[in-house]
Amino acid sequence: MPVGTQATVKALTPRQLAEEIGARIILANTYHLYLRPGHSLIESLGGLHGFARWDRAILTDSGGFQVWSLSQLRKVKEEGVVFQSHLDGGRHLFTPESTVDIQLALGADIIMALDECTAYPVEQREAKRSMELTVRWAQRAFRHYRERMRERPRASALFPIVQGSMYEGLRRDCAAALVELDAEGYAIGGLSVGEPRPLSLAMTEASTPLLPADRPRYVMGVGMPHELAEYVARGVDMMDCVLPSRSARHGCLFTSQGKVLIKQNRFREDASDLDPDCRCYTCRTFSKAYLRHLFMSGELLFHTLATLHNLTHYLDIMRRMRESIVLGRFPEFLRATRAFATTAELEIG
Repeated sequence: MPVGTQATVKALTPRQLAEEIGARIILANTYHLYLRPGHSLIESLGGLHGFARWDRAILTDSGGFQVWSLSQLRKVKEEGVVFQSHLDGGRHLFTPESTVDIQLALGADIIMALDECTAYPVEQREAKRSMELTVRWAQRAFRHYRERMRERPRASALFPIVQGSMYEGLRRDCAAALVELDAEGYAIGGLSVGEPRPLSLAMTEASTPLLPADRPRYVMGVGMPHELAEYVARGVDMMDCVLPSRSARHGCLFTSQGKVLIKQNRFREDASDLDPDCRCYTCRTFSKAYLRHLFMSGELLFHTLATLHNLTHYLDIMRRMRESIVLGRFPEFLRATRAFATTAELEIG
């Protein structure tokens, strides 16, 4: 899922996302949209779909990760989490019930239960306390959500989030407790917080076998292009990450031959396409030399062309994985991805 934190995937229009890239779902951020422009305003203007003119699916996160990562002042209590706005310093309270209400006002198709994200590393005792709080919050969120669903003509699916830091036993305990909620899908959170990638994969592998195979399983905040197949191999259906769009704006382009750092002088006179295997407008139209010129000149067009390419590259990987699964060839796809990761994919430039 491309990440559209502020109800926009940076540098792209909804038409580019849908028609050029083929995105079917994007992610928006509850924390940021709650603070600005406000969920009530967005609701009055048609929800996120009408407000942003996006007629495909939208997922909103619970805001818990942003409270953890952005707020200098936060206090976690049984009731919820009190935090200070990074915009004006104002104090706010997120509860399991209020975050459901905010996301229903935003009109997202998939919404997340409030969770607590812990830092890495963290002692097991603290991770256990946090995980158990996340489970209680999920239980409260679902009680409130099901009450709200009785009064809403348009349903939104609520996903709880598996936590437990980097302790496999805690992850399994959390997953087992959340399955009792009989949710329409499940998320695995608390990853990409500084842990080594093998540990992230191990925590995913500890969680997914306990989650229903007939419901979507969503790992939050991952990953590099060569890592996507590793998560799918562990039973994951959905992923999101700011990496493709953020890297694009900083001049890092992912291609079928490996990463390209476009500012490097060797691309100054390079008339070749960025990636001859890519179908995107950027690769069909412009040379590496022109893209480097745009980047070095600080031209805003570079952000659009680079983001267009990186997101196309990511969604093409996902499309090829889906095809390989349907054809029974995913093991070969995974082996090829691993072989590539040891060479070009991990080289800078």
